[in-house]
Amino acid sequence: MAIGPRSPLFYLGVLGTGFVLGGFLSALLERFLSQSPAGRFFTTTVAPAVGPVSLDLIIFSVTLGPLVLRVSLLGILGVVIAYLVARSLF
Repeated sequence: MAIGPRSPLFYLGVLGTGFVLGGFLSALLERFLSQSPAGRFFTTTVAPAVGPVSLDLIIFSVTLGPLVLRVSLLGILGVVIAYLVARSLF
């Protein structure tokens, strides 16, 4: 596994940070531009879901789900911004 700023954990951190930033931007625009066509365009989300997934073993049982990933245009924009900031830092 690579060590340093180009490790897989670096990219997972940038992806997670970007989706959080994009979610924040989406919620902010949804609050202020909710009635305009631009607000609806930028805040429209695609939400694929998986689950619930059950794992039943003899000793214990675990159920996960449903797991939902909400992706919007602002979420992708947040990932791009987070990547550009992370790239400029390292």
